Amino acid sequence: MSARAAMLPCVLTADVRSEEEVVSARQRARRVAELVGFDAQERTRIATMVSEIVRNAFRYAGGGTVTFSVEGEAGAQQLVVRVTDHGAGIADLDAVLEGRLRSTTGMGLGLIGARRLADSFSVDTAPGRGTTVTLGRSLPRRPPVVVSPEQLAAIADTLSRDDPRTPFEELQAQNRELLETLDALRLRQAEVERLNRELDETNRGVLALYAELDDRAEALRRASAHKSGFLNDVSHELRTPLTSIVNLSRMLADHPGREFGDEQRTAVQFIRRSAESLTEIVNDLLDLAKIEAGHITVRPAEFTVRDLFAAMRGMFRPLVTNEAVTLHFDAAESMPPLVTDEGRLSQILRNLVSNALKYTEAGEVRVSAALVADDTVLFRVQDSGVGIAPEDQARIFQEFVQVEGPHQRRVRGTGLGLPLSQRLARLLGGMVTVESTPGVGSTFAVCIPRVLAPQHEDRGATAGPEGDAHD
Repeated sequence: MSARAAMLPCVLTADVRSEEEVVSARQRARRVAELVGFDAQERTRIATMVSEIVRNAFRYAGGGTVTFSVEGEAGAQQLVVRVTDHGAGIADLDAVLEGRLRSTTGMGLGLIGARRLADSFSVDTAPGRGTTVTLGRSLPRRPPVVVSPEQLAAIADTLSRDDPRTPFEELQAQNRELLETLDALRLRQAEVERLNRELDETNRGVLALYAELDDRAEALRRASAHKSGFLNDVSHELRTPLTSIVNLSRMLADHPGREFGDEQRTAVQFIRRSAESLTEIVNDLLDLAKIEAGHITVRPAEFTVRDLFAAMRGMFRPLVTNEAVTLHFDAAESMPPLVTDEGRLSQILRNLVSNALKYTEAGEVRVSAALVADDTVLFRVQDSGVGIAPEDQARIFQEFVQVEGPHQRRVRGTGLGLPLSQRLARLLGGMVTVESTPGVGSTFAVCIPRVLAPQHEDRGATAGPEGDAHD
């Protein structure tokens, strides 16, 4: 205890030698609690715990002494009550406090009850030396109560001038306390019932909201299924006539015995290119519909990046018609084999390379692959094209979105290639990201596991955020 706590004088000391003095001790406890700032309920608790211990001292030791004091630093003070007797002591204190030892007279119940009411509790006992029970209750902190030595002296003077109550008056005071406590309990019960009603109403509102969300989710699922079915049907219906147009226009343009003028030949070539572009759109729509419907199949197999790049190099050689642009595939000799869907990965890279070639007027398009941490493969398609503004880099991952700019007059796109690439990358356990600076170029990266995990095989359209619509 600090020096300031030691300076605080004792508030009151009283002997307990009779039943009347037991009642008086309870009365004094309530009065002291009132004078140091406790409210009515706290005063009842303090009077009860003191009464229990004083009654024990009178019953089992023939009497004792009760002392009231305030101890502790300012802001952490306690009303401390010590009840001391010179009886036989408590033989098995631990068993009593744990409730394992009780006599026919109820010995131990008073100690247990008082300990529950006190903030601090201790018992010093020994055979032939008697027992001292120390009870502490923290002074109110809201509003904060701090008791000075001068205030304690004034409280002690007030207590010395108080007339002690008779047992009948004390009984009346206890009855009043009981009634006040019952009133307080009724108010609390009413408040609990009100809160329960509000909680029930809130729960009903939450349940209604969940039901509405379920209905909306079901409506969205039906709409998505209808959209996927529509795209699937339309794509199938369009694919056959488009294939016929492409083949017939190719026959017209390539037939050695047929002579066309420049105007007719240009028209046939325009028909062929338009039909091929429309076929590409239909194929992308069909793939997107399959992914959304969960009908697309992932077939992992072992292959090397070197063979993949060789096939793509041969595929793009006749398509690079702009002499100002060069297409490079970096060597991947040291790359270990991949076990994933080669066709889907090739489709992703074809879309990215096609975009890079379309939006690069001069410079190069470079394709590379590297093995990074955690056995992950990072493919990069880097170009020196027009680039993408930062505010548009998030939008390009949405279907049918195209970035407005002067290049759109020269290059037409559908806004489907990159969303499809993103979804296919998700099916392969990875994702597509972009870094770009307007006027400098763009780098699209495809990050996938080198070995496709089993849980990603044969999954439907469980792809995450819809991606890429740079084309």
